[in-house]
Amino acid sequence: MPSPLTILPDPPPPPTAIGLIAGGGRLPPLVAEGLREAGHPVHCLGLAGMFDPELPLLCDSFKTVGLLRVGGWGKAFRRLGVHHAIMVGNVDKARFMHDPLKLAKSIPDLRTMVIWYSKLRHDRRSHALLRAVADELDRCGVSLIDSTMSIGNQLATSGIMTRRKPTTEQMADIKFVWPLLTETLRLDIGQAIAVRNRDVIAVEAVEGTDRMIERTGNLCRRGGWTLVKGARAQHDRRSDVPTVGLQTLENLHKHGGTCLAIAAGDVIMLDRFAMLEKADELGISIVGVSVTHAPVSQPAMPTHTPNGVDSVFKPTTDSASVTTDMK
Repeated sequence: MPSPLTILPDPPPPPTAIGLIAGGGRLPPLVAEGLREAGHPVHCLGLAGMFDPELPLLCDSFKTVGLLRVGGWGKAFRRLGVHHAIMVGNVDKARFMHDPLKLAKSIPDLRTMVIWYSKLRHDRRSHALLRAVADELDRCGVSLIDSTMSIGNQLATSGIMTRRKPTTEQMADIKFVWPLLTETLRLDIGQAIAVRNRDVIAVEAVEGTDRMIERTGNLCRRGGWTLVKGARAQHDRRSDVPTVGLQTLENLHKHGGTCLAIAAGDVIMLDRFAMLEKADELGISIVGVSVTHAPVSQPAMPTHTPNGVDSVFKPTTDSASVTTDMK
């Protein structure tokens, strides 16, 4: 069953202090910069061993916290008078959740153990983790808000964003695979699919997009394939917003990908303008796919046709429009 639509709190006006729970990567510094430019003091909790070294310099206060010390996050913000927070950044879920050594080295606090045994033992999907963290912070008087509120200019836009246009075959691949991506997103399998000549090469799972790109390159040595990436309908923007960046492009180029199709308004492009310049330099076209999130419903059962062949249901979660107009 699809998860219910989450109604997020309205972002508070400046100069309201905003908390930042930061994982790895370039996104947390961009969010911190955007918040400060908008007039918000930023109080950051950086996940130990993950956050960018420059991040503390961009925040009004900074504290290192453990990933499995969720009970202390809300208390730290409460002591600072912070009632709204954003959670962004990379957490290597594959290595952490399925590596006994890492789990053994990370001692959880009591609240995290309670959350784990009461809510997450049988469901470790990203949206379940997010909901559990959000509930714990809310218990401490801290509301998670839209993680993209300060980086609207970093979201993908509709149409062809690079000077390099995708080929006719690549446009056909995008139209072919987008309904399949919609279903994998609905089922919480992954955020990306690799395709070439209407043949699905790889589907992202827990390993993340970068490792999936490497796997695709090993499977499709001839190159010329397309990566499509999006967000499921009713995606909770409090965390885990699909993201691509310069590293994504470098990996695509290294492993033979020549086209990137991403959901307009739903995917973050880290350092967007630098990405577009780099894509043209590497010969990669970037396409923003306009997606209309229709009301989520259960897929229809296959219908019996007169010739005796059962038709395959079409996903009804999203509809997509791919345009070849230059942007």
